[in-house]
Amino acid sequence: MGSLDRYLEMRDFAQTPEPDGGTASGHLAPRYSIQKHDATRTHFDLRLEWEGVLLSWAITKGPSFDPGEKRLAVRTEDHPLDYLTFEGTIPKDNYGAGTVMLWDLGHWQPLIPVGKALKKGHLHLRLHGARLTGEWHLIRMKTEGKRENWLLTKAEDAASGARDPVARYRRSVISQRTMREIAADKPPVETQGGKRPGFAKPQLATLSDKMVAGEGWWHELKFDGYRALIALGDGGPRVFTRNGNDWTDRFEGLLPALAETDCDSALIDGEIVAGAGLDGFSELQKAITAGGPFRFYGFDILSRDGEDLRKAPLSERREVLEEVMKPLPALGPAQLSPVISKDPEGAFETICKAGGEGLIAKRIDAPYRGTRSKSWMKVKCERRDEFVILGWQESDKRGRPFASLALGTAEGDGWRYIGKVGTGFDEDQAEALAKAMKPLARKTAPADVEASEAKGMHWITPELVAEIRYAERTGGDRLRHAVFLGLREDKPARTVRLDNDAPSEERPNGAGIGISSPERVVFEGAGYTKLDVARYYEAMADRILPHLAEHPVSLLRLPEGLGGERFFQKHAGRGFPDGIANVEITESDGKTAQYMMIRTAEGLVAAAQMGTIEFHIWGSRVDRLERPDRLVFDLDPDEGLDFAGVKDAAFEIRDLLAELDMPSWPLLSGGKGIHVTVPLRRSAGWDTVRLFARVFSHLLVARSPKRYTAEMSKSKRKGRIFVDWLRNGEGATAIAPYSLRARPGAPVAMPVSWDELKKVRKANAFDLGAALERDAEIAFPDAVSISQGRVDKLKDMLDASE
Repeated sequence: MGSLDRYLEMRDFAQTPEPDGGTASGHLAPRYSIQKHDATRTHFDLRLEWEGVLLSWAITKGPSFDPGEKRLAVRTEDHPLDYLTFEGTIPKDNYGAGTVMLWDLGHWQPLIPVGKALKKGHLHLRLHGARLTGEWHLIRMKTEGKRENWLLTKAEDAASGARDPVARYRRSVISQRTMREIAADKPPVETQGGKRPGFAKPQLATLSDKMVAGEGWWHELKFDGYRALIALGDGGPRVFTRNGNDWTDRFEGLLPALAETDCDSALIDGEIVAGAGLDGFSELQKAITAGGPFRFYGFDILSRDGEDLRKAPLSERREVLEEVMKPLPALGPAQLSPVISKDPEGAFETICKAGGEGLIAKRIDAPYRGTRSKSWMKVKCERRDEFVILGWQESDKRGRPFASLALGTAEGDGWRYIGKVGTGFDEDQAEALAKAMKPLARKTAPADVEASEAKGMHWITPELVAEIRYAERTGGDRLRHAVFLGLREDKPARTVRLDNDAPSEERPNGAGIGISSPERVVFEGAGYTKLDVARYYEAMADRILPHLAEHPVSLLRLPEGLGGERFFQKHAGRGFPDGIANVEITESDGKTAQYMMIRTAEGLVAAAQMGTIEFHIWGSRVDRLERPDRLVFDLDPDEGLDFAGVKDAAFEIRDLLAELDMPSWPLLSGGKGIHVTVPLRRSAGWDTVRLFARVFSHLLVARSPKRYTAEMSKSKRKGRIFVDWLRNGEGATAIAPYSLRARPGAPVAMPVSWDELKKVRKANAFDLGAALERDAEIAFPDAVSISQGRVDKLKDMLDASE
């Protein structure tokens, strides 16, 4: 329908920065934008994506939310798709010369067929922008000549009557620049605000088979999407999933809609669903793949401007949330979750008839708890749950990658088969599932499955979680009439259990995390169990987290205890529990990988639940991985050397570092040695720190060659202490302070003072019990810089000793 011939004829692309083409974004809904254009006279250009071009109108005075206002909109030439987000200055003597600001951005929804509407001269549409929302009319006037005049008017709805948007919004919707700043080619304005809060564990609702109502309760819709906590503040919004994964990049199109909130910082709890008139979980899955559209419903707030609100009752938190979200436009991509205060039964019936999810009843006086509780109760219209995919069954139909999927849930440390699903997949979903399952192939079934049901089944490692609708569960807990709705990447496989919506009242827990096989003995001889390990990390969280948080972390896992298999894991897996966040890191080969990060006591206990004994941390934090925040010398003695010699070496290193004005502290490794650690200001890169560590170690060897070696070779270590300086490299790890060690007796890597070290008789002096009873607080020294002057001084000392 559209043509760019006229647009291309009117422009010299050797002089104008305007785009000359573009391809469709693939978004599920057509995109829309408005550009403020300071040309011969200032006007606003409306762009509507349709059939490969942008239908365009120049609105002379800009849009108005007043339904009584009729704004002249002159139809102009179709523009290329890349013009949608164009912002900049068209040079003098070019067509349309002047400054262009991207004033609004989003999606639009035609309410009548577009071809018919354009022919008739009446385009009825709904806008889903960051600034313009609701229903609008474009009506063509009877005009003579080539100029095609239309009128833009606002329809009566919840968005009409709002403040004049032309006067209100003076900055770009993306770059936040003014017209003057764009004309001067200034860089985008950095988002300012208070300190942006980090992730916090969300509250979860308990499933109920009947409506919970009465005095002290209100009800909200149960949305069909992804749970999301949105952190606002300095640096711009971040979007976290319910288990702490940062999915900001996946929901990037939603961020402009959050720019006008009334706060310097906040952590808002809510749900992200498909936007622009699209409904359902499967549509949201497609929208995530396509990049939009999305809508966010905020229903709770955990903090505002640095104030923790979680202890306040829901009614007070709601008042604060309403204040924060009040400036956002009605019917926009970011909205308040509506509260149902009357007739919840009637509302539930209406919601179910409309194909909705159900209702959540919430106690008005309850605080916010980061766990599943009965102060939030959910009632579903239909049976829907998450299940783990255990395998796929061959199809006899050409082109179909599988006939059905085997489903299961976690049970203890294993898996339980629950039935199959063979419907609900469209062609694209089936191909995507086949691709996702291929690398997970395994030869054996992960769960016990009867031979008749296992026929033709190809098994996979249980990592993929599917959302399933079903009629009922049989007496044997098999699903009947199951329908696939989509994958749930926000929920780890190991957390998916039968009746997962009920709080665990029988299973022992730590930090709110249920512990399976709690009586399993992990440390034979000492008698410490898996539950002891979990509760140790819960109790020691305030000590270990300052060292662990914001550092990539690797785990030493022993799911069967010291006598079983052990493996060192540095990359995150799909089935990981809540609390273990993912962080994407570019490795030395240029490829990216998912690493782990733990910020909370829940994360520590969740790791213990999956068999973790040891935590090993990087020497730098995730916000500046290239700048280390510590220097570590690991003193590893040869067999036969006593601990007194290792202590002497630690004091010698302390004194040598002191000559360089670098205070340090000792860590008993829990094994045989000592780690001497220097806190660093993040001013030097890894190359400098590694060079310093290497020269320092060689200086020790030069001064005492019979005592030290700086080489890893076993033959060089005989009778000596290996000064392991290689831990000071990007990606290298060292044991975290206060971490348990996977050694007999349950020893702990324990920080001590230099005075205390004089009295300690062995590197594994503190076991789990002693660590819990220890009251001593270590005064860690202030961080210092590794300057070039310090490196040069060290080199001079080495030259003098050789």
